[in-house]
Order: sequence, then structure tokens, then C-alpha cells
Amino acid sequence: MENKVNREIPDQILNDYKYEGFKTTDFGNPEIQRVAPKVTAQVGPSKVVESVKKVVSETLKDGMTISFHHHFREGDFVFNMVMREIIDAGYKDLTLAPSSLTNVMNDIVVEAIQKGVVTNITSSGMRGSLGDAVSHGALKNPVIFRSHGGRARAIEEGKVKIDVAFLGVPNADEMGNANGMNGDAAFGSLGYALIDAQYANKVVLLTDSLMPYPNTPASIKQTQVDYVVKVDKVGDPDKIGSGATRFTKDPKELQIAQMVNDVIVHSPYFKQGFSFQTGSGGAALAVTRFLRKAMIENQIKASFALGGITKPTVDLLNEGLVSRIMDVQDFDKGAASSMKNDANQQEIDASWYADPANKGAMVDKLDVAILSALEIDTKFNVNVMSGSDGVIRGAIGGHQDAATAKLTIISAPLVRGRIATIVPDVTTVITPGDSIDVVVTELGIAINPKRKDLIDSLSKVPGLPIFTIEELQQKAEKLVGKAEPLQFTDRVVALAEYRDGSLIDVIKQVKE
Repeated sequence: MENKVNREIPDQILNDYKYEGFKTTDFGNPEIQRVAPKVTAQVGPSKVVESVKKVVSETLKDGMTISFHHHFREGDFVFNMVMREIIDAGYKDLTLAPSSLTNVMNDIVVEAIQKGVVTNITSSGMRGSLGDAVSHGALKNPVIFRSHGGRARAIEEGKVKIDVAFLGVPNADEMGNANGMNGDAAFGSLGYALIDAQYANKVVLLTDSLMPYPNTPASIKQTQVDYVVKVDKVGDPDKIGSGATRFTKDPKELQIAQMVNDVIVHSPYFKQGFSFQTGSGGAALAVTRFLRKAMIENQIKASFALGGITKPTVDLLNEGLVSRIMDVQDFDKGAASSMKNDANQQEIDASWYADPANKGAMVDKLDVAILSALEIDTKFNVNVMSGSDGVIRGAIGGHQDAATAKLTIISAPLVRGRIATIVPDVTTVITPGDSIDVVVTELGIAINPKRKDLIDSLSKVPGLPIFTIEELQQKAEKLVGKAEPLQFTDRVVALAEYRDGSLIDVIKQVKE
């Protein structure tokens, strides 16, 4: 069938995986039945187990679904530690269901796939050697990619049933009370892990800092935890923000950031009490700096900032320019260390952040969201998942979730190297064009024609170059030439969900 973003979805995929094709960005008001985990009552002085090997043997069976979180990012030691024990023990046909997969996890997952240990994966994203292997058909079954909010929804309604959650934490007591704010490897918010702790049948905490009981504040509580394992080291905090928090000096990125700021400031949403989500990366951080200046000049304060949090956003909080930070993940040590000292930096779980099927998600209160992209097409569809060569090299993350903002801005260079960013059709549709309001490049902006209000207000901004999206695409094509069509087999290697659980696109195996 062809869905509403004109992507052909094989009928067999829809039938076998019980999907509907994507229809609309209007999610409506569905009713879902939340599931509950199995609970085994525990009476005793301690839940501490002496080794990872022992806890794996006590919890795991062939065919189970296991989960991890990615808050340590490239500094994660827990994932490889646990997976090594699982592989060496010879388990088979496991489903891997982490909140996301970072580069540090790639090699061991490829090994697990090759040995038949992992035959299914559901995640927010993947890249590097793992993305390349999956794109060329290494995994037995298609990967299912979900946004952070979509993952929370799928867990809450039972589409993802986690048997064992292995959660690395920088501190815990003998009963399992833990947080992400204290310890040598503190990373701040435990937002993505909180869903796993609440819904997994078995919860295993791994920590390098065993604290006196009771350990507070407790983001994960002893009522949720089955086992605690003391290990030598859970992660390297210096690598949590690798590459994400640099202050750019790149003229192209600064030009994009300045134009993003111009769009925000001259939109109807830049007013007292507005809310926003930026993100990481050079251009996004530069937007925060420009926005700070505009807020001071116009005496405007924001009600809250949302999402993955960086030190520049924390600085806005400390200066009184933002009243609250709603924190699902921290991208650097500055943001991570701030939360334990400021009650106005509130830890939130992935459901509170972005689950479209709960009783109210934070993303639905967003005025402005600034997001990035690998590709944008002339229908404003956005790809953040696969490269121009068809290889999986990204993550949905919170992209679809935050695109529910009143003003959703995509910031991206017109070209990267010799590859166009604005294209006739994106390789993989992840966020539908109906969600996107403005695309900003270093040469100018394009406004979605449906937003006549923005066309009217932004057309009055002196010096702001406005083009149609087709004009930007043609400018990109003139710079780099027309791309050759990609060659794929008929085999589907990944399914991309929309946040409501419908199928928005499929990724097919790249031909050699």
C-alpha cells in the first residue's frame, strides 16, 4: 500500500507485523490499556549479586527481550560488559530493545548478530559499523525504529515487552534506590531508563558506587528493582557529551543560527512565557546564544526549556531567562551536574516527555522546536535516519515528538561536502512534512506554504532571504549535481514507525 507520505509499504510487512500505514500527524485522543510488569516479592537485607555473569544466568533465557539505556552515550561501559557475558554464555534469539545504540556498542552487537545471539532489534537509532551491517542484510529480522515518545508508548501498551532491563547507574544502595546525579560517572537525568525500570519484568542495576541505605533522591526506586551488581566502573563521564556541545566558529553554522534566531524572534511565538527545545550540535548551541541576547534585549523570559539539555540552556536558567528546565537527558557534564542543585531543573521520563498516548506530554506544550536533518525534500519531509547512500547512520530520537511544536524549524546546511541536503525526495521519511514549518539553511529559508501566517510575518523581516523549498533544492542541485538513483534489493531491513505506531517508511537492503 501507499501511505499518506507516498511511501510504498509492502502488504506482507503490514500483515506480518500488524501495522497500519501512516495516515496523519493528527494523533487524536486514543485510549490505550497500559500493561504492568510481573513482580516477584523480595524479602531480605540486600539485592546485591556478586557478578554480572551470575545475574545474567539468573535472569535470562533464549528468546527474551532485553533493554539498556544510552545516557552514558559514548562513555558507556555497561552495555558491552553485559553483552559479553550474554554472548559467551551462548544465548540465542534475543531481542535487543535499548533506548538507543551509540557507536561504542556497535562492534559487540554486530558480533551478537553474527552468532545468532541477537535476531531482533528495536531502537531509536544506530550508526557506524552496526548501521552498515544491518543496511546490508546482517540481521535476521527487520529493525524497528521508534522515536523516544514512540518507544515509551510501545512499552506502556505492551507492544515492547521487556523481560530484563540492565540499567547502568552512577549510584545505588543495596535495595536498588538510585539516581543519575551523584557519583564519579554522574550523567544527570535518567529519563529514558525510568520507563524500563517501571515496566520491565526484571530490573538489574549495575553501579560502581554502592551507597548507604536509603539512597536518596531515588529516581529509580527499590520497589522496581530485582538485582544490584557492583562493578568496577560503569562509564566515562567525559565522553557523555562527545561532539555534542562544541561552541562553533564555523561561519556557515553561525549564519544558520542567526537566521533561526531571526525566524523565532519575528514569529508570533516569541513572547513572554514561550517554551522551546533546541538540542545539541554547533548550530543549535549557537541558536541558544543568539536567543539569549534577543530575550535580554526584548525583556522576554521563557516558561520552560525541554529535551536533551546542555550547559548553555542551564545558563539561561541560572540567569532567570528560563523558569524551568524539563530534563529527559543531559548532553554534557555542565547540565548533568546542575540538576542535583536546582529544583527548577526537573527530571522527566520519556513518557512525560513525549508519549502521544498518555494524559499529556510536554512536547504538546512546546511553542518552538529547532531540529536538525540529514535530508529535507520538496514536500518538507525530513530524513534523520539514513544517508544519501541508503545506509542507516542516524536516530529518530525525539525528532518526530518535538515536531508537534507550534513552530518547528529544521536547521541544516544546503549541502554537506558534495551531497545535497535539500532533495526532491528524501531517502527515508522519518518526520512528515505536515509537521515542519520552516527550513533554514545558510543561504536562506523556506516556509511551508500551509503556514501563510508565517509567510506574512517573516516576509517583513529586513534582510531575511526567503525562497520556496523548490528553489532551495535547485540551488543545492546546481552546487553538487543531480544524484544517481540508489539501488536496493526487495528485502526490508528496517521499519520506521511514526510516533503513533503507524508505519511511515521502510528501509530496504542496500545493494553491494
